[in-house]
Amino acid sequence: MNAFNDEKIVIQGAREHNLKNISVEIPRNKLVAISGLSGSGKSSLAFDTLFAEGQRRYMESLSSYARQFLGRMDKPDVDLITGLSPAISIEQKTTHKNPRSTVGTVTEIYDYYRLLYARIGKPHCPNCGREIKEQSVDQIIETILSWSQGTKLTILSPVIRGKKGEHQKVIDDAKKSGFARARIDGLMVELEDSIKLDKQKKHTIEIVVDRIVLKPEIRKRLADSVETALQSSNGVIIVLRRVNKTDEAYENVVHEISAKGKSVDSAADFIEEEVFFSQKNACPDCGISIPELQPRMFSFNNPFGACPDCTGLGEKMEYDKNLIAPDSSLSFNEYGIQAYNPESSWNHAMFEAVANEAGFTLETPLKDLTKKQTDFLWNGDAQKNIKWIYKKQSGEGTSSYNRPWLGIFGDLRRRYNEAWGENARESLEKFMSHKECASCHGKRLRPESLGVTVGGKNIWDLTEFSVTETIDFFEKLELSETEKKISAQILKEIKSRLSFLKNVGLEYLTLQRSAATLSGGEAQRIRLSTQIGSGLTGVMYILDEPSIGLHQRDNQRLIDSLLYLRNLGNTVIVVEHDEQTLLTADYLVDIGPGAGVHGGKIMAAGTPQEVMKIPESLTGQYLAGKIRMEIPKQRRTGNGNFIKIQNVTEHNLKNVSVEIPLGTFTCITGVSGSGKSTLLNDVLFPAISNKIMKSELPVGAYKKISGLENIDKVISIDQSPIGRTPRSNPVTYIGVFDKIRELYASIPEAKAKGYKSGRFSFNVKGGRCEACQGAGTLTIEMNFLPDVFIPCDVCHGKRFNQETLDILYKGKSISDVLDMTIEEAADFFAGIPHIARKLETLKSVGLGYIQLGQNALTLSGGEAQRVKLASELSRPSTGKTLYILDEPTTGLHFVDIKQLMSVIQKLVDKGNSVVMIEHNLDVICQADYLIDLGPEGGSGGGSVIATGTPEEVAKSKESYTGKYVSRLLEREKERDRLL
Repeated sequence: MNAFNDEKIVIQGAREHNLKNISVEIPRNKLVAISGLSGSGKSSLAFDTLFAEGQRRYMESLSSYARQFLGRMDKPDVDLITGLSPAISIEQKTTHKNPRSTVGTVTEIYDYYRLLYARIGKPHCPNCGREIKEQSVDQIIETILSWSQGTKLTILSPVIRGKKGEHQKVIDDAKKSGFARARIDGLMVELEDSIKLDKQKKHTIEIVVDRIVLKPEIRKRLADSVETALQSSNGVIIVLRRVNKTDEAYENVVHEISAKGKSVDSAADFIEEEVFFSQKNACPDCGISIPELQPRMFSFNNPFGACPDCTGLGEKMEYDKNLIAPDSSLSFNEYGIQAYNPESSWNHAMFEAVANEAGFTLETPLKDLTKKQTDFLWNGDAQKNIKWIYKKQSGEGTSSYNRPWLGIFGDLRRRYNEAWGENARESLEKFMSHKECASCHGKRLRPESLGVTVGGKNIWDLTEFSVTETIDFFEKLELSETEKKISAQILKEIKSRLSFLKNVGLEYLTLQRSAATLSGGEAQRIRLSTQIGSGLTGVMYILDEPSIGLHQRDNQRLIDSLLYLRNLGNTVIVVEHDEQTLLTADYLVDIGPGAGVHGGKIMAAGTPQEVMKIPESLTGQYLAGKIRMEIPKQRRTGNGNFIKIQNVTEHNLKNVSVEIPLGTFTCITGVSGSGKSTLLNDVLFPAISNKIMKSELPVGAYKKISGLENIDKVISIDQSPIGRTPRSNPVTYIGVFDKIRELYASIPEAKAKGYKSGRFSFNVKGGRCEACQGAGTLTIEMNFLPDVFIPCDVCHGKRFNQETLDILYKGKSISDVLDMTIEEAADFFAGIPHIARKLETLKSVGLGYIQLGQNALTLSGGEAQRVKLASELSRPSTGKTLYILDEPTTGLHFVDIKQLMSVIQKLVDKGNSVVMIEHNLDVICQADYLIDLGPEGGSGGGSVIATGTPEEVAKSKESYTGKYVSRLLEREKERDRLL
């Protein structure tokens, strides 16, 4: 093999994870697909070998100083790799769990929006809606003079606003100019004092120019002060107007502030309002000024733009009446108000006083209270004291109280603010829910920011459009010649990024959608669109199943995007199972033959047509049609019972009502964004779980659900990790390791030494090796070099101390058992039924190749989901369970899917019901019943397009799924005919 070839990436002796010293050549500047069974070593080759080495070489090209600030990467276990390009990995992991991240921010389109609005936006008064123009010095003075006589004013000149630095020169210049005071970061200070600012933090410095009381003869002094302040701060001033409760002007100021829709704290001794004036932007009617338009003014992640009430989140945690009192037919004494225990003498005394004041009893059902009584109970009256007597818990005497009743909401807020410790707060948070911010109505920004428009739309309105609608908006946007010149480059960037999102099948997304709600496939395609927009060449892109979550209709657009990246002059490597993508690839590398220890070999490498001719390649045989998934000859009709959910209106669902036949395998299908996850995960599962399992999950909007008496439990099996630490493993999750430890503790030698089952755990002191605390390895930090992991020199990686390892069962220690594969362990424990049964269950879902003690963090999403499935299968079946799965075929090869479907069909054969979201056509055609949503994604979706068996849906002309199901059914009929 020629190790140096500009046209190829040459890999020699790759041994990372389960790779068996493989050597392979991959053509450069081509679309290359790596296929094989789950766990066969695809990711080990693509990510842990190719990408890891590409990244490592790049980092080694940097200085040692720079490397200490970067992520550390180990050198992969490989003899030689040549022909590598700089590597970019685009994985499924959704890293944006921050509630502040949106589609707009992660794609950077929102950054261009902010720049666009700052440069050509038209500001409007947030109060009256009038377009704001420049404000002259005379207008500013007239506005101030129109305020009530006697108002105390402090005129501030904001010389620094939100900038890092010590700003010593600014402070010194102010002193030289004769100013004595300043407001720094909200605090009034004397300039003569020693002022030291942290240069690493942002500061705001406002010089106090004058302090005056409004009188008729004050105009000349006011004008001088205003002009001085404007001159110092480049046309911007802040006026603090303060009125004491005893001043004559108080009532007038209260009226002025109330007219603007703002509230006044009646308990405060004075009113202090901060009024912002600018020579550039001010409303002549309302006297409201807005700051100079800057990009940060439109950022909900910046204090200058974020709604001050919700700090830019768009929602707040508020107490929810429905969670506090879910059943209004109950009285207080019947635990109708769940946040308060009626048996508590304090609670009983307090609520008895409240009830007496409002004119009801503690036996009165909440639904029978009048509107006035209900309002007093929940919101209270700060002006009215109530008296109650509390009997001390010690039984020694009583205490009397006389205080205002703030209502249940007010009292709970007080309890939360005064809560001591996390547990106390968590116990109150279960009565809270996320509610739309009342100030910004979920729009995250300040009123001043939302008052700026382009094309008649404010920036938040624009983010609520889907990608398709946004493209249409910018196509029709009419601008003046000046605005066109200013915005030309900005609009070019926005349009190109929107078109890239559309090209990867995400035209249904809105830019304000939270990034945390994106699926792994959606997040990956967003990153793909960003890379397409970068226009790089000579790069090696490595993608992990980009087709995940994508309907067959949109697959070709994704493939076109990959081909576009390739045509730019890049090497595109995809780990993929999708048939269409595999057939389109220029080159195919198939790894196998099995998974885990049975994999790690190159079974075939060549064009898809060449791979099809190799009998040893399972992928090739599948593509050639020689291996296939049989379509059931008969569809189950169910047990005659249905779960009916009516009038679902969550997200984009348009008043949808569906029936799910029980005792069947049902698939929910539809194009990406049509509402499948909303229906199943946001509404159906939590609604059923809350009613049957007594959980407290947030549920989407629906009117009614019925038929739940026909099932006894609901189980959702997703692809989230089975553990968060390296100490988690499949056998601890499924519960079989407890049985194995009990077995070892029952051995006569262990009994003689007094060993309990805990002795055989590597997570607790006693039996584990304390040198490595049961980890088996020691971590050596290497500063700017990668950390080195070495086997513990005391236990040599066995995790346990020698006394524990001396206890043997059939000649094997507990450490030897953890090193066994599931297959080996199933044979080893064949004579112990309660252990063997659980291990056989893991084998039945295709996980026989993984080790008992394998780190849970090294399992793929598909493997984690199958461990969960095995855990459920190992439990006794009642035949009345509803299983809910969300794309369980993610990361699975055709052979694995076939095995998974065999398990799922067995579940249904036992009388259980299975509902899953799926795009894989082979799986869809295995279903008994389909519910197809659409017709499009986003606002164009949310309707039921077709229901019935796959054959019935295939006849629907409106269903995209039906078209592809029809083609597959026809293809299988043709193959049957030829056989």
